[in-house]
Amino acid sequence: MQDILPDLLTWLQNDETIALATVVQTWGSSPRGVGAKMGLTASGKMTGSVSGGCVEGAVLEVGQQVLATGQPQLLHFGVADETAWEVGLACGGTVDIFVQPLDLELFQQLRAVYENHQTATNVTIIRGPADILGDGLVWVEETPSPGVLHDELLDTVFEAARFALTEGKSERLILPGGKVEVFAEVIAPPATLVIVGGVHTSIVLAQFAKTLGYRTVIVDPRRAFGHPDRFPHADRLIQAWPDEALQALALSPTTAVAVLTHDPKLDDPALLVALPSRAFYVGALGSQKTQAARRTRLLEAGLTEAQVKRLHGPIGLNLGAKTPEEIALSIIGEVVAVRNLPNVKPGR
Repeated sequence: MQDILPDLLTWLQNDETIALATVVQTWGSSPRGVGAKMGLTASGKMTGSVSGGCVEGAVLEVGQQVLATGQPQLLHFGVADETAWEVGLACGGTVDIFVQPLDLELFQQLRAVYENHQTATNVTIIRGPADILGDGLVWVEETPSPGVLHDELLDTVFEAARFALTEGKSERLILPGGKVEVFAEVIAPPATLVIVGGVHTSIVLAQFAKTLGYRTVIVDPRRAFGHPDRFPHADRLIQAWPDEALQALALSPTTAVAVLTHDPKLDDPALLVALPSRAFYVGALGSQKTQAARRTRLLEAGLTEAQVKRLHGPIGLNLGAKTPEEIALSIIGEVVAVRNLPNVKPGR
């Protein structure tokens, strides 16, 4: 929902009536993943996507019906369905989409989750008696909200939320008795890219990362390099020595670190903190010769072989990059590859 949140807020401010469509399950080759969302209004506005363009028209039509009747609908599109062929879903996959009027109470809870970068599970009833379809709750970091559920369902829905959060995976779950099905959507904080060094490449890299939904943090003790005028789009600027800054940030499995100063006085302290951390990616700028000397220094400073082997250096995919823009592209490409394909190994 984070990608469509600004549009939803604008529509609410303009007193628009809003429906929300959510991908709750996919099979085969589906253009959008589970949890993808599209917002639509009674006046015909759209934001987001549930299929990359294949079924949006049909979903918009159903959304208008949902807003007119107040009754949510669970839709199914697949290559074997006449409707799917009509709307163009001929890519070999199927998708289930739940369309419901936007619940303002739950929306405000979800907005707080995204804005505060919290972990949560959003549970919605997608199959069952008509009077409870679309009801749900938000379970924020082990603390359930009151939600809009009937009391008799609370315990089982709490359990579904807890299960999904433990598994770390959004999925459909049938509650005991088999008559009610929920979609338990796990919401994790956005990935963070920490860029050490406010150099020219960092400016472009921060822009790329922001476009891809990453939170961006720039670390540079040099005031001129880490100046707000250079990084107006960054989420945070830290003018401190890299080791101090990275220790304070508490690097997590959703954090990537790109070290770009090309100055051992700044690079090495950053890497001595980043490489033993839980960050999913650590890369550093420099040639093969520079990397060899750097690895020797890091080992002499006390890092283990396994920790040093985590370093992606030279940083970035091998694109033959020469300009700051091309180098930034190669870096963000490697970060995305490592995050989505955990078997990607450091080095070229």
